[in-house]
Amino acid sequence: MKSHFVLVLAGLALGIAVTPLAHATQWRAAVGAQSSDMGHQAMAFLPAEIWIHAGDSITWNFASAEVHTLSLLAPGSVRPPFFIGCPPGPPPGVTPTGSSFTGTNCVNTGPMVGGTYTVRFPTAGNYKVVCLFHEGMTGVVHVLPATRSLPHAQAFYDGQATRERNNLLAVGDTDGDVDRLLVTSSTGYGHQVLAGAGKIVSTPGGQSTLSIMRFMHPTIHVHVGGTVEWGNDDPVTPHTITFGTEPVDDVAPSPNVTIDSDGSGHATIFSPADNVHSGLILASALERPGTPQAAVGNTRFRVTFKHAGVYSYICALHDDLGMEGTVIVDP
Repeated sequence: MKSHFVLVLAGLALGIAVTPLAHATQWRAAVGAQSSDMGHQAMAFLPAEIWIHAGDSITWNFASAEVHTLSLLAPGSVRPPFFIGCPPGPPPGVTPTGSSFTGTNCVNTGPMVGGTYTVRFPTAGNYKVVCLFHEGMTGVVHVLPATRSLPHAQAFYDGQATRERNNLLAVGDTDGDVDRLLVTSSTGYGHQVLAGAGKIVSTPGGQSTLSIMRFMHPTIHVHVGGTVEWGNDDPVTPHTITFGTEPVDDVAPSPNVTIDSDGSGHATIFSPADNVHSGLILASALERPGTPQAAVGNTRFRVTFKHAGVYSYICALHDDLGMEGTVIVDP
């Protein structure tokens, strides 16, 4: 206050008109949301769209146990994978909280679970916010000149974030919803497990997704010699079917996985001590004009069980969220 008073007096003494200094505003938003059991994950910036003044900052709270990044990239730049982040510099290309984004640089939290991250926006413009882990997770920050009025206050954004969160998490909260998400395989295999499910939601501010991080139904019975098939019904989120020790590389299948004629992975297990890993099962990439046609997605995985026993398995990506299952093989 004293320095501002001195500045005003100095201006008056010089005959210069002095405009009172504007105070930058600190805004609040969130990254991700989840159900109480962590099984339903909202991959979303909440709210998806926010208007602020140049010079203001936004602090995002990471509100789920799923890993995310908050990343702002210069328009036209190539989207990097999450383990590269912002170049230049060594991976993971993390910039510190409190960094400024001007529209020509790169700001990136790196992988985060919990905590907060603040970005300052000194330059007017319209900026897309993305998560480098989840392709269908975007938002927009509209940065207006200080002379323009803002359409909303913080209370509006708090309410909008709650509405968007509830809209995403509403699916899958009841057994009936889960039953409606179950699919019937047309492959002829008699035992199917749905390995995750989800939906995409669009708003004027961007895209969000809901991912159900569960095997439905998680316990299944087969007889010796039977085959179980897992299918991923989520449009964007990959999963794995992993028996035994988790591999170092989650992406690739274990060496004992073969490929059936329809492109599905297939393994044979002889003992509960065996190690089998499907690699990622996920939908094919969205088709976009001007890009090569995407390959058929690897969305199914099969296991044939040769001996009786209890076989526990997990999704190696989401077991920390409770994505686990059991196959009971009867004689």
